[in-house]
Amino acid sequence: MNEVWDVLQTGSNARAVEATNANEHSSQSHYIHCVMVKGENLMNGECTRSKLWLVDLAGSERVAKMDVQGDCLKEAQNINRSLSALGDVISALATKSLHIPFRNSKPTHLLQDSLGGDSKTLMFVQISPSENDLSETLCSLNFASRVRGIELGPAKNNWTSASF
Repeated sequence: MNEVWDVLQTGSNARAVEATNANEHSSQSHYIHCVMVKGENLMNGECTRSKLWLVDLAGSERVAKMDVQGDCLKEAQNINRSLSALGDVISALATKSLHIPFRNSKPTHLLQDSLGGDSKTLMFVQISPSENDLSETLCSLNFASRVRGIELGPAKNNWTSASF
């Protein structure tokens, strides 16, 4: 447990944060960690493997509202592009498109196996109660509504014999 906590803390410490007009501690990067878990049934030797992704996506903020320049502006634009790419993946999954554009961003490419068929996905959306953030809140809730409509199908057990 301490090892997992140390890795999470290292990632958190490396996360870029910038003060903007919209948020005093605006995330300027996504936070993505993978925890690989392997369990073994000592009675019959079967092994189960699981992958748990802990993902905190930097929020989309209106660039004009943030009033940022330079590197902070570039990061905000990159974040918005990657969130847009995630939206494209969600739309393609929802319409059961033959092509899902996982490779259009690093986060969607990295999370491809967890956004696809053999997984369970749980998403929390943080919204603001402030009237000043109404447009961002509505955008986040609309996105969450689109995500909620996607059915990935049943997750499959990922197990092997002891010779794994």
